[in-house]
Amino acid sequence: MSTVREGSLEAPTRHALDWQSEDFYNEASLFKELERVYDICHGCRRCVSLCHSFPTLFDLVDESETMEVDGVAKQDYWKVVDHCYLCDLCYMTKCPYVPPHEWNLDFPHLMLRAKAVKFKQQGASLRDRILTSTDAVSKLATIPVIVNTVNAVNSIKPTRKILQAALGVHADARLPKYHSNTLRKRLAKHKTGSSAEAGTNTRGKVALFATCYGNYNEPHIGEDLAAVFEHNGIPVTIAEKEQCCGMPKLELGDLDAVVKAKEANIPVLAKLVDEGWDIVAPVPSCALMFKQELPLMFPNDTDVLKVRDAMFDPFEYLMLRHKDGKLKTDFKNPLGKVAYHVACHQRVQNIGMKTREILQLVPETTVEAIERCSGHDGTYAVKQEFHAISMKIAKPVANRVKQAEADHYGSDCPMAGHQIANSLADGREPEHPMSLLRKAYGI
Repeated sequence: MSTVREGSLEAPTRHALDWQSEDFYNEASLFKELERVYDICHGCRRCVSLCHSFPTLFDLVDESETMEVDGVAKQDYWKVVDHCYLCDLCYMTKCPYVPPHEWNLDFPHLMLRAKAVKFKQQGASLRDRILTSTDAVSKLATIPVIVNTVNAVNSIKPTRKILQAALGVHADARLPKYHSNTLRKRLAKHKTGSSAEAGTNTRGKVALFATCYGNYNEPHIGEDLAAVFEHNGIPVTIAEKEQCCGMPKLELGDLDAVVKAKEANIPVLAKLVDEGWDIVAPVPSCALMFKQELPLMFPNDTDVLKVRDAMFDPFEYLMLRHKDGKLKTDFKNPLGKVAYHVACHQRVQNIGMKTREILQLVPETTVEAIERCSGHDGTYAVKQEFHAISMKIAKPVANRVKQAEADHYGSDCPMAGHQIANSLADGREPEHPMSLLRKAYGI
């Protein structure tokens, strides 16, 4: 008699996303798989403390006539999908049934498939199209003559109420500020250092994939990164051109838009790799897009794999340099106590807490790591129907920051940092870890 093991003893593996097959978009096949996976999740319930997808599923089951998945209306399956923002934490940290377990459960990829089917059938709302069109919106919002107006409108409650009524963007959600003096402009006159010293796993010179957010919304993070890296003898340049990495469109299920972003970015980045550059991205979601999501969509594209192997989280890169004895530790300013939120899309890169390790090199500095989701996701927290739930998810993180009574707090994901600030509502603003590191160096 065969038995099913409670969990897999092997390291989890990830199958490529079969998004180009006919079956992928077959709704009957999708719902059959949703029912299978929902039934397994209902019987396990380990993920109830993560995002709101799982409480939604379990409430649907518990309130049904049969109190099993077969009692849940198929149309209500979408309610679970809508709350998934593809953080991947269920797959990486909780689920005992991921491949190579015979049940072969990949909840995030199933949610992505469902989103893709829904997008193929219905498209997206005007609000969702705007929120995920980061390049177009940012270019318009940062035109010098209108940028101040955009920032003012986004910060005044009466106009935010109008925006909520018109587009469904919650009036209490923090919206990012825009800068006409973008990161690309700020680094345009930047002179790249001429010499690079290779390490065991690094080539010693870095090309910056600025990202939409890093370029238009918080360009100081990229400036701080360039200053810190070059203080450590690492020449920094910026990619000649770029588009959004595609993560917002991926989370919408618009895979055709992801393909367009890939076709714009990969040739530019692959050329940089061929020229001897490593690549870093200051936003974890963007790094993850090139490290994981695109390789899973295009497992046979050699340029995609080339970029994957050359893409680094900034603190991952600095720690690799430190292991080779190539990181300066001439810190001038202690940081005291830092409450550090570990971003979900950084956790699933499987690199460990490199940010904490680097910051703890600073004398008279302690770092308290907070490993919980902030509930932001880039777009989820600003949507009218999800904002309250996102703030509920953020509350335990904010409480940990309060309890830490730290001198500084922040996250590698700047949007998560602002979500925490929104929950704290005490006037204190987050500080990006790279900005803290620059402050510690005194440069």
